Amino acid sequence: MKHPLSGADPATFLKALLGNRGVAKGQALRTAAIAGAVLGRTPFTLAERLYCAARLPVDLEQPPIFIVGHWRSGTTHLYNIMAKGDFAYVPPVATGLPWDLLLIGGLFRPLLEKALPKSRAIDNVPVTPDAPQEDEIAIANMTVQSFYHALYFPERFERHLRAGLFFEGVDQAGVAEWERQVRHLYAKLVHDQGGRRLLIKNPVYTGRVAQLARMFPGARFVNMVRDPYDIFVSMRNFYVKLLPELALQGYAHVDVDEAVLSVFPELMQRLRQDAVELPAGHFVELRYEELDTDPLATVQRAYDALGLQGFETSVESFRTYLGGIKSYRKNDFAMPAEVIEKVNARWADEIEALGYPVRET
Repeated sequence: MKHPLSGADPATFLKALLGNRGVAKGQALRTAAIAGAVLGRTPFTLAERLYCAARLPVDLEQPPIFIVGHWRSGTTHLYNIMAKGDFAYVPPVATGLPWDLLLIGGLFRPLLEKALPKSRAIDNVPVTPDAPQEDEIAIANMTVQSFYHALYFPERFERHLRAGLFFEGVDQAGVAEWERQVRHLYAKLVHDQGGRRLLIKNPVYTGRVAQLARMFPGARFVNMVRDPYDIFVSMRNFYVKLLPELALQGYAHVDVDEAVLSVFPELMQRLRQDAVELPAGHFVELRYEELDTDPLATVQRAYDALGLQGFETSVESFRTYLGGIKSYRKNDFAMPAEVIEKVNARWADEIEALGYPVRET
């Protein structure tokens, strides 16, 4: 797997290439390897489509639980803990092979496991064969309506960013395609994991709570929040680390600071608008600082607030996982005066709304 897009189907891969006018010259061999992976899997992909048409239900028996919140807010930490409970989730093989998960996914899993990095590039969080993943990389292999296409094809970074997060410039057919592929992926995941209730984590969904609640009536949402100053410096690192790894085009023109500064308040505003429309017991907000200090109590609060069963039967699994990551050390970023000034100038309303203190230079 030379690139995450290696797991795409031919239609998505071709649409992405043509829609972005190809790749940089230095990425030709890498792109050829991606194309080889896509074309080589095509017979199996077609076979799985037939299999799914005959066997997968249209609707999920239980609505998913979604962990949302801006990137770098602690969503991954919460997801890693809760996935140790009795939930279905997104394993690494599903992000790499969403079209082929059920039939040849098991055959390719040992190879994918060998190719997994020891930790994530952005924060050194360990990556293991059963580590839960965001579904966004899988969705980026199933449709071009994905945030990750901004990282794959950064010549049109702003366009893909706005489309991938807010469906800006996407017509109704494009939105319907995205919804169809999400439903298809979720049905596969639940089928593959014994019908258990699905737990999904994706920061993109922070701005799509109302849409997901409509798609999956009864869905529950956990929102993670964190000090905006910490989010800003951590998101800088996110882009600095991922663009060199994922970009198939030049990215020197990308204004990382502006991307972070513009997206955060819009996601938060959309979340607040959507959350107030949810029924009682369908939404809970947690703080990163609470999760970091007392993870078990914080997870229990999420279970209790959303009316979820199984905390007591899973608590030992939670403890075992937490005990295994005691040696993990978080990234420690400097907070220079220019960062504080930028955040204060652009995010003052969000800092106040989230209840964090304003920092001074």
